[in-house]
Amino acid sequence: MDFQLTEDQEALRSGTRELLAGRFPRERLRAAADGAGPVVDRGLWRELGAAGFFGLRLPEDEGGVGLGLPEAVLVFEEAGRVLLPGPLVATHLAAGLVEGAASGERIVGMCDAGAKDQLWEHPADCDELIFLGDGGPYSVDASSPAVTTIRSVDPLTPLARVVVSEEGRPLGGDASRLRVEAALLTAAEQLGSAARTVEMAVSYAKERTQFDRPIGSFQAMKHLCAQMLVRAELARSAVYAAAVTREPGDAAAAKLLADEAAVHNARDCLQVHGGMGFTWEADVHLHLKRAWLRERRWQSTAAGEEALAEELLSEGNVAL
Repeated sequence: MDFQLTEDQEALRSGTRELLAGRFPRERLRAAADGAGPVVDRGLWRELGAAGFFGLRLPEDEGGVGLGLPEAVLVFEEAGRVLLPGPLVATHLAAGLVEGAASGERIVGMCDAGAKDQLWEHPADCDELIFLGDGGPYSVDASSPAVTTIRSVDPLTPLARVVVSEEGRPLGGDASRLRVEAALLTAAEQLGSAARTVEMAVSYAKERTQFDRPIGSFQAMKHLCAQMLVRAELARSAVYAAAVTREPGDAAAAKLLADEAAVHNARDCLQVHGGMGFTWEADVHLHLKRAWLRERRWQSTAAGEEALAEELLSEGNVAL
């Protein structure tokens, strides 16, 4: 079986990277982090919609691109590389359920009604909020839920704790499937961040010198960067495989590996940067903070371990 990306998939990834490099470069990331620019830019959101970011998996006769979950994973991986902010996963999953979501005209948030802690990302920017309940997804107007603003570890992801609304507009669809896909697309973002911090660490290790030698020539640095690469590639294999199988257990494993890669790679990247890595001017802390946040979103580590254990212990998987 060939697991290499097709030419069309390579072109999609390259095109997405080029689009984000032009429309959300590092300067724009830093401006948003420093409060000198908007975190969620509706103009950029509409451009993403026009490029097919949100309607990627909708059929062409419904205004979408007609691609699948493996292609969506590639796109979200690129978004994770540049730390593109906003409720990207929620709006992507809302395409086909909420009018205007696919085109980027409406920004949609999403919460799992069965989760212990109802956290809503970017509440002030959302036009609509979707709850994933036992009876399926249902939506409420963004101004209707009772919310309490809480401090977010990530300066680019405002958070609020929201009270689950008991009433809303039924949207149809499978809430369980949406939960699995939300976890997998979040894992893809984590993968993109993990891969990017590998690049950052290697680049800095080549440039920074000590005792008239690049620090990357030291054995300890080589081992650190190699471990980062291994984590990222293990996560990549799991995320790509889960996008093909679409199995809940595979998605749970992919999210666990991607979370580990994103968090630990950001920490090791900070270690490579030394004292510079702790400064606000360096981008390392932004990757670490986003990784911490995503680690708790759409399947925490504990929830993922429970889901994976249940899958492994199910009939036919483990002989007791």
